[in-house]
Amino acid sequence: MLTNERIQQLLDEGEGLMIEFKKCDGTLPKSAYETVGAFSNRYGGHILFGVRDDGEVLGVDPAVVASIKKDFSDAMNNPNKVTPSLFLSLEEAEIGGKKILYVYVPRGSQIQIISGRIYDRNEDGDYNITGSAELIAQMSIRKSDQFTERKVFPFANEGHLRLLELMPGVRQRAVNRLPGHPWGKMDDMEIMRSAGLYEDNPITGETGFNRAAILLFGRDEVIQQAVPGYVTDCLLRIDNVDRYDDRERVDTNLIESFGLLMGFIAKHTLDRFYLIDSLNVSVRDHIAKEVVSNILCHREFSGTFPARLIIEKDRIIAENWNRPLSPGRIDPNNYEPFPKNPIIARFFVNIGFADTLGSGVRNLYSFTNIYSGKEPELVDGDIFRTIIPINRASIRLSSEPINEPINEPGAPVNEPINEPINELGAPVNEPVNRTAQQLLELLSKNGSLTKTELADRVKVSRATITRVLKSLQENGLIIRVGSNKTGRWEIAADNQAPSTKIR
Repeated sequence: MLTNERIQQLLDEGEGLMIEFKKCDGTLPKSAYETVGAFSNRYGGHILFGVRDDGEVLGVDPAVVASIKKDFSDAMNNPNKVTPSLFLSLEEAEIGGKKILYVYVPRGSQIQIISGRIYDRNEDGDYNITGSAELIAQMSIRKSDQFTERKVFPFANEGHLRLLELMPGVRQRAVNRLPGHPWGKMDDMEIMRSAGLYEDNPITGETGFNRAAILLFGRDEVIQQAVPGYVTDCLLRIDNVDRYDDRERVDTNLIESFGLLMGFIAKHTLDRFYLIDSLNVSVRDHIAKEVVSNILCHREFSGTFPARLIIEKDRIIAENWNRPLSPGRIDPNNYEPFPKNPIIARFFVNIGFADTLGSGVRNLYSFTNIYSGKEPELVDGDIFRTIIPINRASIRLSSEPINEPINEPGAPVNEPINEPINELGAPVNEPVNRTAQQLLELLSKNGSLTKTELADRVKVSRATITRVLKSLQENGLIIRVGSNKTGRWEIAADNQAPSTKIR
């Protein structure tokens, strides 16, 4: 958590292997991007702008702060400048009445290239190692050993992935998250390469989709072959504490798993809206987003321990297999964020399913305190545990309908809630009836439309389309003719208005 005390601590420690100071005279110095690359290629690190090498705070002109932050963000997402793209942003702080800018650069799982060059960190300097095949090979081996998401499956091809179904939504989410996002103009394979999901390693000779690509886009059967232990077990334990009152096992791709896990939390907990900066904010959704993104992004996928999401009468518990960095309870005031799967985490940030590294912990503490009046507990160990205290009044009884509007998963904090459609797996209700009516109109004209095509036209998530189609089918309003893969939907002859037939 960025505090003045933490900034002062970095200033007192001085420049070194993981700390760098930069003067900032109107624009960021060119060497700033070299340091970003060097930190990413080594252990990660902190950069403070507006500070001289000896630690004297010079400050940054407040009049240029906004333009500097924009330039930095644009550069991090410019594949001609930074490859693979990094989703980093500058934070503002004030020391002794002077404004400075700060960014934490996490250690990356892939070699970071800055304007065609490769930099490494040693002591307090950044060194260009582009011409040294030996040093680059050592860096590649070091990263491959540390991050299992980078394991390449050379025989996997596009047929093993669901790019045609999932990529349109990914592209749209990225553009919604950041207008002008470069993914908006890239084809599918360009996005896969830009996101680090397709590797062509000249050092090891490996070429192909990696484990991160299969987890994000793979067909279910391919995921189970590549990651045999992958599953998230969702349990509700309120009355039957020895077994469960409700259970859902989620073992599909990470993109759709996000919506399913968010839906399980929404199904069994009550939402609470608070005015924050004059905006109506869904606190429950933001807590759920942090819990779900953490359990999907920062787990160790090489293990066989299943991840678990458990809702009890007084808490929500998330557990996943982990490689601990600093075993013990995490202190948000002295926390160095470390991504277990940087490629997946960066991808989630790009599509709005997660916040930038480190800010998620701050959000979790802030919103949990608002929701329950208590602090969450995060414990780093062989099994990483996140414990969110709640109270009995936050549990949704089975007899209670879900009628509240729910934010689109991954909506930024403080984004006003204008979308009335329930996105998180709730039973069909009046807002969703409007979606049902739209689907009936579309299917009456073309029953061969895919779920992705329907989602694009109705402007809701694919998970919502799946849920509403299932309800329409169960209520006898539509009929599936043929197989799930090649068949089509037909409108039932006795079709009645959705508002009168859907439960």
